[in-house]
Amino acid sequence: MLDGLNTYNVKEIISEKIKGFFESFNLFLFQPKSIFPLITFRILFGILMCYGTARFIYNGWVDKLFIEPKHFFKFYGFEWVEVLSPSGMYYLQYLIALVSFFIAIGFLYRISIITFFLAFTYVELIDATNYLNHYYLVILLSIILIFVPANANFSIDSKLFPRIKKYKIPAWCINIIIFQLCITYFFAGFAKLNYDWMFRAMPLSIWLPEHLNIPLFGFLFKYQWTAYLFSWTGAFYDLTIWAFLLHYRTRDFAYIFVVLFHLMTWYLFNIGLFPLIMITSTLIFFSDKWHERIYNYFMNVPVDDLKSFKINKPIKIIVAIYMIFQILFPLRSFLYKGNVLWHEQGYRFSWRVMVVEKSGTAIFRIKDLETGKESEIQNNKYLTKFQEKQMTIQPDFILQYAKIIQADYEKRFNIKHAEIKADVFVALNKRVSSRFIDNNINLLEIKNSFKEKEWILEPIK
Repeated sequence: MLDGLNTYNVKEIISEKIKGFFESFNLFLFQPKSIFPLITFRILFGILMCYGTARFIYNGWVDKLFIEPKHFFKFYGFEWVEVLSPSGMYYLQYLIALVSFFIAIGFLYRISIITFFLAFTYVELIDATNYLNHYYLVILLSIILIFVPANANFSIDSKLFPRIKKYKIPAWCINIIIFQLCITYFFAGFAKLNYDWMFRAMPLSIWLPEHLNIPLFGFLFKYQWTAYLFSWTGAFYDLTIWAFLLHYRTRDFAYIFVVLFHLMTWYLFNIGLFPLIMITSTLIFFSDKWHERIYNYFMNVPVDDLKSFKINKPIKIIVAIYMIFQILFPLRSFLYKGNVLWHEQGYRFSWRVMVVEKSGTAIFRIKDLETGKESEIQNNKYLTKFQEKQMTIQPDFILQYAKIIQADYEKRFNIKHAEIKADVFVALNKRVSSRFIDNNINLLEIKNSFKEKEWILEPIK
């Protein structure tokens, strides 16, 4: 009788917990929230993307990254993406800047955000050597912005089409962005929980001494303890800052720390717009009232007593799938043996921000199997310096490069049956340079896939 009662109680407790979870998830999705945190996010996102694109054009990076290279490396499955003509690439950047401005002011919003997503994503797919975590984040945020009513207030659209005006929206429209930012921070911290970062202070032990000439505190960077302090602080920051931002009691202090932390990393390291993206994006963590106080200077924000939005099951399913994917996808590196910082299988799209310093050298040789003649490849005839640097440390690029060489030799010398081998050596976080791949294999016989790349060698311990 007692066992039966205990079993019944356990089942009842489990049932209540499950019910409570789904009730909380419904609130997470459909509780009414003020639209103004989303409006702030839209405006700052648009301004920042417009600035970033103008900066990209001004610095000559269109020429450097898309016009000067003769060949491009592709993401798996996107080998079909081709670069536009030089003028086409410039026009595309102008288009991105224009629609970014339209996003900020909320003009033709849906068309603008879809155009931004397609154009920005296309640019990032042209050459995988240009991959950065914050580009991936921008793509994810732009996908989310396609499906939320970020133009339903304080926008040109809401003036032109008053029927779309809203003051309250379902909570998922804001919470999904907050979730994405939490995921980005958490996995950036999770990636730092490795031996090199925590117990060798790598790669900060390499990078910080390069800034000894900084006024006032630059001299501190010559000490090893400074690298350890930065490493442990950085890991703690990424692992916890999202939680402090979520709680209203710690939010103000946490945001001050967000600003200081990202301004410091922006000053010390060449990491593009990532610090500004995080500084502006994390304002969405602040309360409805905090944002409404800002917009009360421009308009009278009415009090809306709407208690709940109708539960939409398709939205529940889509949001749940998206959240599960964002949690599991960064963990795929655990499906592969060895150190992900070395073999880089599952490295991309997992929020591994500034956790590795790698350098490599690669000598490729092509052999005509019909005549026996062999040639050593001059990499600079095919790749820019930046592309060559990236190619030597990333195995899928090595395979692609072998195919580029093969196609060129077939076209110029009519070599139809070739063998390409490579001597590739890589140094990881100031370790002794080690042979990276098996130099006895014909790279042309290997097909790129998500399977374990057994031809990657283990580094010297």
